[in-house]
Amino acid sequence: MTITCFLPCRKGSERVPQKNIRPIAGREFGLLEIKLQQLLACRRIDQVLLSTNDPDIISYAQTVGDQKLVIRERDDALASSDTSTDELIEYAGEQVPEGDILWTHVTSPFLNAEAYDQMIGEYLQRREEGYDSLMSVTEIRGFLWDKSGPVNYDRAVEKWPRTQTLEPLYEVNSAVFLAPADVYRTRADRIGERPFKYVLDKIQGFDIDWEDDFLIAEAMLSTGSGLT
Repeated sequence: MTITCFLPCRKGSERVPQKNIRPIAGREFGLLEIKLQQLLACRRIDQVLLSTNDPDIISYAQTVGDQKLVIRERDDALASSDTSTDELIEYAGEQVPEGDILWTHVTSPFLNAEAYDQMIGEYLQRREEGYDSLMSVTEIRGFLWDKSGPVNYDRAVEKWPRTQTLEPLYEVNSAVFLAPADVYRTRADRIGERPFKYVLDKIQGFDIDWEDDFLIAEAMLSTGSGLT
């Protein structure tokens, strides 16, 4: 069984300018440098497919010198802010014809090599139990409301229950999606009909989406958190 990591890194970013290769915590090539070190250290990942339209990213990746790393230049039409995730899923399925695809992002800097290997092992085990894919999630046990009121507890039963007794909800944190390559082609999706929800802690599941997130991550990375 071949595990191919699909790592999309388009040029530019609207919310956090140049977030993929912006220097962070002493790393000249930023989040990309951190993520490639983590992924290439994974025992269970056979190939890392870096998909990008950014010449600066390509130039840096060419200096890494690891046979597991494959640089795949992506057309600008599939790397704009208007490109939908569904379009990128179709593209990923075309780039990886067989085996299994682990989709991840540089914006999850605290998910290290050991964590990826553990998740792949869990995925293989859960496949034997009938699950057809895996996605990482963050468990939420808090007082959640929508416009109509509470969504995960009944105030008519107990106004303020203990949070540990609340039925958990799960936020997809987009750190990892793992599925067979044929799921991408047959379902046009990066998860199957029965995905296993793999719970990450708040640090591992931390996602850099806004400038504030970048600054928080930089402060944490400066202490060496999660980089083994």
